[in-house]
Amino acid sequence: MSDEKLLDIALQSAKKAGAEVMKYYRQGNFTAETKADESPVTSADLAANDILMDQLKTLTPDIPIISEEVGALPLEQRGKWQRYWLLDPIDGTGEFIIGSGDFAVNIALVENGWPSIGVIHAPDHRLTYYGQKHLGSFKDNCQGSHKIAVADYQENRRIKVAISRRQQLELMGQYLSDDFNYDYIALGSCSLKNCLIAEGGADCYLRIGVTGEWDTGASQCILEQAGGDILDSEFNPLTYNQRESLLNPDFISLGARDFAWQKIIKAHRQHY
Repeated sequence: MSDEKLLDIALQSAKKAGAEVMKYYRQGNFTAETKADESPVTSADLAANDILMDQLKTLTPDIPIISEEVGALPLEQRGKWQRYWLLDPIDGTGEFIIGSGDFAVNIALVENGWPSIGVIHAPDHRLTYYGQKHLGSFKDNCQGSHKIAVADYQENRRIKVAISRRQQLELMGQYLSDDFNYDYIALGSCSLKNCLIAEGGADCYLRIGVTGEWDTGASQCILEQAGGDILDSEFNPLTYNQRESLLNPDFISLGARDFAWQKIIKAHRQHY
C-alpha cells in the first residue's frame, strides 16, 4: 500500500473519530473517570478509540496498533514491529471535559522507530494538521489546505512560548534564559501546541510532566516536516517503541533548526 493511501486512511479515520467525539461534546452526555496514572478518560475517548481501531484494523490489517486506551504488548513482542499505528483518540481530554475545544484526534504511522505520517484533527476547531515524510506538513481548515513551516528567528525579537492554560510561569522560569524576552501563548492539547510551532505561531514549547509516545508521535512528524524538532530535556531525540515503558521523558518542541536553542532553554537531567 502506498504512503499516499496510508495518509488518506489516517485522515479519514481521524475525521470519522472526530465526528463521533463531537456528538458527545455537543450533547455533554459523556462520563469521565480517572485512570491509574491519574489522567482523565471519558466515554468519548473510548468511543473514538473503538472507531479508530475498527477502521485501521479493517483497512490496514497487516499493520499493528498501539493506542493510549489499549494496553500495549510487552516490548519483546512489539519491539520487532517495523511499522505500526500510534493513536491518541483524544489528546487534551481535560480540555474536552472543561469545554475549551482544544482537543484533537492523533494518528501517527511509525516506521523503523520514527513517525513517518502524522495526522492531528481538532474537530471543534474544524481544523486538521497533517504531515508525511518527504512530503511536508499542511494545515487544512475552512479556507482550504496549505503548506506550513516554522517561523524564522530574527535576532532580538521576543520568543513566543506555547504553554498550557494551567501551566505555572514560575516553573518555566527555571528553564528559560534571562537573556531573552518572552511572550506566552496559552493553548490546550500537547499536539496542538506543537502544531502551533509547526505553522509559525510559536517558537517553542516545554513539556514538564508525564506524557506518552502517543502524545508526540503525530505532532513529531508534522513539526519535523515543517522544519522543527521535538527533543528530550537534554536535547537528544525522543525514542519510539524502544523501551518497555511508553512514557516520554520531559521534552522540548522547537522551531527553526538554524537557531541555537541551547542559548534560551536550559537542559536538565531526568532519569526514566
